[in-house]
Amino acid sequence: MTALEKASGKLGAEMRALCLAARAAAATLAGAKPEQRSEALKQSAAAIRARHAAILEANYRDLELAQNDKPTSAMTDRLMLDDRRIEAMAHGLDELAAFPDPVGTVLAEWTRPNGLHISRVRVPLGVIGIIYESRPNVTADAGGLCIRSGNAVILRGGSESFHSSRAIGDALEQGLESVGLPKAAVQLVPTRSREAVGHMLAMNDLIDVIVPRGGRELIERVQTESRLPVIAHLEGVCHVYIGSKADPEKARKIVLNAKMRRTGVCGAAETLLVDRAAAKELLPALLSELHHAGCEIRGDETVRALDKQAKPATEKDWFTEYLDAILAVKVVDGLDQAIRHINHYGSHHTDAIVTEDKDAAEAFLDKVDSAIVLLNASTQFADGGEFGMGAEIGISTGRLPPRGPVGAEQLTSFKYVVRGNGQVRP
Repeated sequence: MTALEKASGKLGAEMRALCLAARAAAATLAGAKPEQRSEALKQSAAAIRARHAAILEANYRDLELAQNDKPTSAMTDRLMLDDRRIEAMAHGLDELAAFPDPVGTVLAEWTRPNGLHISRVRVPLGVIGIIYESRPNVTADAGGLCIRSGNAVILRGGSESFHSSRAIGDALEQGLESVGLPKAAVQLVPTRSREAVGHMLAMNDLIDVIVPRGGRELIERVQTESRLPVIAHLEGVCHVYIGSKADPEKARKIVLNAKMRRTGVCGAAETLLVDRAAAKELLPALLSELHHAGCEIRGDETVRALDKQAKPATEKDWFTEYLDAILAVKVVDGLDQAIRHINHYGSHHTDAIVTEDKDAAEAFLDKVDSAIVLLNASTQFADGGEFGMGAEIGISTGRLPPRGPVGAEQLTSFKYVVRGNGQVRP
């Protein structure tokens, strides 16, 4: 056996031990009272606040190491933690603690003519594997959601956020232990090795579902290699379409917010479509304002005729999630062409229409095949917290449920509970 084979075998054994501990912890967590899970979340929030300096120190170490790879400003923004973001993590856990516990909720119930009483009841999924990139705050969000929904979780964060995620994970473990729950309910993969992901994807006897959150390369690898069900968070190639009857001020505010509020989030707009009937009136001032805000414009021929600063857009631009201050802009001939463009080039994540035409709005909301569609609102509302779900692991872009923001409720399944009084089937 080569040294490489030995190393792989050792890592496989370590990953299996991790999963076995998670499986045992899942049973304990699922059987805990809702109040105990709530208290674990509160104590985790308190531990994050108490470990504030240690988390910042770990994050500084990650940022320093990341400089070797010459990260983009968007990548640095996703990786960086500060006082506000650390408090946001703690606040998110506090919100989850107050959020209704989904486990045990009766979804439906009925009585059959033979007297059998049947109820459909929410139950945890079991053990969830979550693979994500860049953002260390996902460690708190994902760990907290799994505690709330009664699931054990194995977290494999990005190698660039290794130390930050570990420091946050330590706080979650402290919160669990402080209320008598097993710390193995939230575990981080203790290596940067990409091989660990392969081991996770093969452990269909110990992990119940995989949730990848990251770029196309990661999602495609997981979907190709996984022996497990996958809840996929694909990239956010999000669109804003300005219709022919759009309110100019609404359009201006929505586009600037959708693109520039935070360029590195999955709900950031990457393509702007403008109805030809509104283009001459709206585009010059809007694009000028985007340039002033630091946004690069890549446009089609019509756009470049209206904006001399715009660079030519290529076919690739219509498919691209920039996660940066870059916006692809196209003039379209009406609503139908806008819908066709979005359904062809988009990632079925989040798309918005700006219009005062009720019929056009309803047609867009009905025909655009995306997890989230919006009328007269920014695509940056694509967030479980903004939906009142407490938090989310990601936006599921598949057609099967769960679709859209994946919060605590979406991390449950259900079972049927049947109560009888001696009935036997004839």
